[in-house]
Amino acid sequence: MWSNFFVQQDEEGRMGVAGAGQGGVLGGMKGGRGQRRTPKMSDSQEGKIKLAFFVAIVGITLTVLGMGTEFWVELAQPKNFSGNQTCQMAHYGLWKGCIRTLWVADIDPERTSCGPAELPGESNCTYFKFFTSGENAVIFKKTTNKNLNLASAVLALLSLTMMAMGSICIAMSLSKGVQFFLKPASFCFILSGVLALISVLIFHQSVLALLSSDHSIPLHHQLSWSVACVGSAGAILIFGGFLFIILSLPVSPWQKCWPHKNSAT
Repeated sequence: MWSNFFVQQDEEGRMGVAGAGQGGVLGGMKGGRGQRRTPKMSDSQEGKIKLAFFVAIVGITLTVLGMGTEFWVELAQPKNFSGNQTCQMAHYGLWKGCIRTLWVADIDPERTSCGPAELPGESNCTYFKFFTSGENAVIFKKTTNKNLNLASAVLALLSLTMMAMGSICIAMSLSKGVQFFLKPASFCFILSGVLALISVLIFHQSVLALLSSDHSIPLHHQLSWSVACVGSAGAILIFGGFLFIILSLPVSPWQKCWPHKNSAT
């Protein structure tokens, strides 16, 4: 009887040890699964992201330069319109406009209109009042369309906001070492580029509306270098956004098109 009792106790002890061992293995497997982390990006991938971000920074710099200056358009009277030794021209941007008085002797003889704005002369610059009191500006008896000007300025500010959000996403992606933030960054940069281009188009429509408001004074108009900066920045930002989309893909499209051959083949 005692021998059977000890045999049962021995068998139950072995089963308990086996169960505890299996529980420890399962617990370790669950713990291992719970501690699994997102794989970090490689050094080459991080270098590609930094290169694409440099492209985006170039677009951001051009956008800030263009939006902060008042050389979006130049409006020039005929250089002999006043009949004296001086002539007037105007140039303005999103926020401020300037009236310049130039000497006719300094203007190129082959040029029929007053300008360019880089010539020495007297300048009188004022900020537009349709941002504060809602008043339209009058330039050479021509009245601006405040709705178009405000729409262009608001789109420009939204473009800057999206650039800032995209830059934050890229900074977080590089600091955390993950690619999760590349897709929202690409969306922000593409949208900012599109908004910048739409802002330029609406601004051009506002210039045409200004010219058609009064025909008593003939004016020669041309878009200046600030518009060129913003337009180029919009294209660069869109290109940078597509670069981030390509970098966020799990498999590079170049590897699909030209797969690397292994050493055995």
